[in-house]
Amino acid sequence: MNSKKRILVAPLDWGLGHASRCIPIIRQLQQHNFEVLVGSYGRSEQLLKKEFPKLQFIRIEGVQIKYHNRIPLSVSMFLQIPKIIYSIFKEHREIQQIVEDYKIDGIISDNRYGLYLSNTPSVFITHQLQIQTPVLKIFIQKINYYFIEKFTKCWIIDCKEDNLAGTLSNPKKLPNNHKYIGTQSRLKWSERKVKYNIGVILSGPEPQRSNFEKIILSQLEMYNKKAVVILGKTESKETIRKGKITIINYAKSKEINQYILQSEMIICRSGYSSIMDLEKLNKKAILIATPGQTEQEYLANRLSEKRICFSTTQNNFNLNTAISESKKYTGFIKLENMETNWKEVFNIFEE
Repeated sequence: MNSKKRILVAPLDWGLGHASRCIPIIRQLQQHNFEVLVGSYGRSEQLLKKEFPKLQFIRIEGVQIKYHNRIPLSVSMFLQIPKIIYSIFKEHREIQQIVEDYKIDGIISDNRYGLYLSNTPSVFITHQLQIQTPVLKIFIQKINYYFIEKFTKCWIIDCKEDNLAGTLSNPKKLPNNHKYIGTQSRLKWSERKVKYNIGVILSGPEPQRSNFEKIILSQLEMYNKKAVVILGKTESKETIRKGKITIINYAKSKEINQYILQSEMIICRSGYSSIMDLEKLNKKAILIATPGQTEQEYLANRLSEKRICFSTTQNNFNLNTAISESKKYTGFIKLENMETNWKEVFNIFEE
């Protein structure tokens, strides 16, 4: 008879960031003798299957957000609120049957608001308690907390002091069930010789991921120095070489770890998972927020104001200018990262 408690880990599938930051948590669950099941879909599911091929996967589809080139993302998201609310209640109905069918003992949901149950320890993972929105900020935060406080615990992926995400993770009012668990990255720092002048990590929702891919590839060709570009396409692992540019569709965590360490400068989105990876590896970076994604714009501006990373907009991106300006910034300086007491964190599933 299996004595291990079964924990379902379910990340949101908006880009790969939510799935990638669940990787260190899944590893820790395994080390602490839990059996892990993964609930996901889309590229998040593909990424986690490549990282954990032996785990059991359950297809839990979420809301399919549509992004438009001509409509600002904040407006697009606002118009899709009814669809998002419907998806939350649909997820909540599904999780009841999933817990029963798969004998789940605990749930860890990364930004999937419907995956809670009153009779099963349920955790909501986030770094964004104060959602960056141009309108109705207080009203939206109340809705955010309404759903978060239905979970047993809210794990905040940041530190209470010297926090990385600013007011996103440390607003004036915190949810009643909050617990800071420190920043989490799937990557590990080590000494590596620099092999590439530029390392590019592309991620995020379409069509903006592909839009930026075209911009960066055309400018790298003119730059004419060694570069590695990881496209974030989980569909295949094809590698293409164009002159001094190495283009990789998809790379596992260990490979991404190596490419970042071997690159003198990183160019990537200012998503929080990417920023946690940069902090862990003490890298210099140029940050480009996904157009209209207010959270990424806030993080990029914050790190630019602190003189850590140079940031610019996608429409104004100029590789030569960005590299020149980035020399005025410190990059992430090696710090003693807070060690998470996982035994204490996982107590929620033992009680």
